[in-house]
Amino acid sequence: MTAPTGAGLVAPGAAGAGGVPGASAGRRPFLDRGAIVAGYVGIGMAATIAVSFLLVIPIEPIYWLLTPFAGLLIGYYADQRSLVGRGEWRRTLVGAIYAGLVTGLTLALLLLMVKALFFAADNGYRDGSLGSPLPCAGGADCVYARYLADDRGPQLEAAGVTDVASFSAFYWQQQLTTAGILLGLTVITGALGGAVYGLTRPKDA
Repeated sequence: MTAPTGAGLVAPGAAGAGGVPGASAGRRPFLDRGAIVAGYVGIGMAATIAVSFLLVIPIEPIYWLLTPFAGLLIGYYADQRSLVGRGEWRRTLVGAIYAGLVTGLTLALLLLMVKALFFAADNGYRDGSLGSPLPCAGGADCVYARYLADDRGPQLEAAGVTDVASFSAFYWQQQLTTAGILLGLTVITGALGGAVYGLTRPKDA
């Protein structure tokens, strides 16, 4: 005797025309794969900016200037990569913020790493046009001596800096604040990049 067949029978695990409650077929992940890929792209972009303007041509203001543009670009790219439809604002913002967060963390960490490298390796050397090498013991002592040679002693004293130990604490507090601002700026501009995508993407046909 053969089993009956017909249009009314549904294979195990398959959804009917209206969908089976609890089925995973129609669910989307919280974070799109395209946004994850964009995060990796953001890491590469941040590394390129850091190597270019913190090591090869050390001009930190350019590093700052490029940060918001990096956030805007990676936020837009995350949603474009995910093919987010117009009006899907949860997906739009989550993907863009994630990509901006990853990019911003990379920018902030690389800045701190480069600062730590130069802070520890400073031996007091100066270009001949600036005078003889600074008389210091290396590391924090030389960085402190540079600040003093740059006539920033009164500003440091006003901030409570009177020796190498207090200078080190003051210096790293400044760097951590800077890194935090870079991170926040990249997240905000990443969200803005996603918003631009959401507002300008044509409606799906």
